[in-house]
Amino acid sequence: MADYTLIDDLTREIQVTGDQVMNRTILRNNRAKIELFALASGQELSTHAAPAPAIVQILQGEARFTVASDEQELSPGSWLYMEANVWHAVYARTDVIMLVTILS
Repeated sequence: MADYTLIDDLTREIQVTGDQVMNRTILRNNRAKIELFALASGQELSTHAAPAPAIVQILQGEARFTVASDEQELSPGSWLYMEANVWHAVYARTDVIMLVTILS
């Protein structure tokens, strides 16, 4: 087994569908869980909290993140870090692909 993982284009690893939020785990080990999420325009993830610190990176599209009581507009290149148990929600303004890293 290799000591590294390489994915040439993360946006090719998941497809946006109109009927459901898609997610795919691309790496899981004792230090982190890394997932891709794909949301079609208008889809949302309702308010929730992660049990560990999390990092969100927008790869494609535009999304409104509600973090605690703040609304943030995220687009490709945006990076968001949240401590554990921070309540947040996501609304896809356009088709969105995002990378979420949950730290252990």
